[in-house]
Amino acid sequence: MGELTYFLGLQGKQTKDGIFIHQPKYCNDLLKKFKMLDCKDVAILMAMNCYLDLDEAGKNVDHRMYRGMIGSLLYLIASRPDIMHNVCLCARFQFAPKESNLTVVKRILKYLKGTKNLGLWYPNGTNLFLNGYSDFDF
Repeated sequence: MGELTYFLGLQGKQTKDGIFIHQPKYCNDLLKKFKMLDCKDVAILMAMNCYLDLDEAGKNVDHRMYRGMIGSLLYLIASRPDIMHNVCLCARFQFAPKESNLTVVKRILKYLKGTKNLGLWYPNGTNLFLNGYSDFDF
């Protein structure tokens, strides 16, 4: 057989120093699916002063497309924790997405275009400790 290089959309690269998991092919597939292959990439995921709200006066967008974008991005989180917060913020508006919400999702895709080779690095010879925290102050 050989080394595992592609599994469930995750690409892996094994070296003597560790394993690198990333999803550049999946990023390209997303950009193609949502017709954003020719978009200009952005270096910053979301501006610090960006605030997402219901935007009740905003123009409605196709909720199926919006939900498809969110679902696709949620799958990408497996190797891209840097986009998790922003995708989850956008996911809150799936019931009635507006143009302003779609603009933020498209910005995430533009960010992915410029950073599609980012991923997770698991070095060999180190103990990996998994810590989980939760804030259930609601």
